[in-house]
Amino acid sequence: MKLFGRRQKSEKKRSASDEDLFDEEMQRRLEVLALVARRIYRGRQRAERRTRKTGAGIEFADHREYAPGDDFRYLDLNVYQRTGRLLIRLFEEEEDLSVYVIVDTSRSMEMGDPPKLQYAKRIAAALSYVALANLDRVSVLGFSDQMETRLAPTRGKNRIFKVFEFLRPLEAKGETDMKTALRTFAAQNKRRGIAILISDLYDPKSFEDGINQLRYAKFDPYVLHVIDPADARPPLHGDVRLVDHETGETREVTVTPRILEKFAKAHARYQQQIEEFCGNKQVNYHALPTNVPFDEAVLRILREGGLLA
Repeated sequence: MKLFGRRQKSEKKRSASDEDLFDEEMQRRLEVLALVARRIYRGRQRAERRTRKTGAGIEFADHREYAPGDDFRYLDLNVYQRTGRLLIRLFEEEEDLSVYVIVDTSRSMEMGDPPKLQYAKRIAAALSYVALANLDRVSVLGFSDQMETRLAPTRGKNRIFKVFEFLRPLEAKGETDMKTALRTFAAQNKRRGIAILISDLYDPKSFEDGINQLRYAKFDPYVLHVIDPADARPPLHGDVRLVDHETGETREVTVTPRILEKFAKAHARYQQQIEEFCGNKQVNYHALPTNVPFDEAVLRILREGGLLA
């Protein structure tokens, strides 16, 4: 009889590599991503984030009659010289975007090679850097069966080191309850914006209910599904004891090639179910196999999904 589980291997890999998770090479790749993102979205951001305000704005929008107390700097002197009318220039200003990067830190995220949580941390850091470079307001959060920890909203790309400090010590622990955790998130964050959910979506209570918490609260959700390719075809054979990595529940089975084939089909159906749900609810979805370099994955997200545009 075999005990199924890769936890010890994952823990060793995590402790050995977390220190250099955000090394100089990683930071160099982040800068490249930010430059590419600016080229992708040049000329598109301003049009999508405008809010009508009066003041020293970005682009002229309209006029209104002068009223006592208005700032003389915004008088349109050209109009006054032509018509004698005192008109105040109105502008459309860019409104900063709130970006919430929500990382699943439940125990299942420590599985894989590389561990799914390590991969999720790099994806989170990369998207945070792109948003910070765009002067968006970024907050990073971790959750399992509840919201565990939070980096307060921050701006400016030099703040990426605060993001590194926040992400580095995050550990995979606890069970998954997306509905409860994301309901708490929605209640605690009244400023709406983009909510980037990075998770393996292994929630026995239903991933749909978790994603719906973001939808119902009027966030713009992006679901980034972290997938360990070995999950579909685990390296098992013979008599084994399967152990649920989060609950500790066990089940003894005899693994045969036929059983593995049925398991792979069930895994594919589950992923298809996630894609179809997100498609039907108009939620942006991206599958992220951990054997794809994080920067390649982020570039694909930026190009295909319009994320952070």
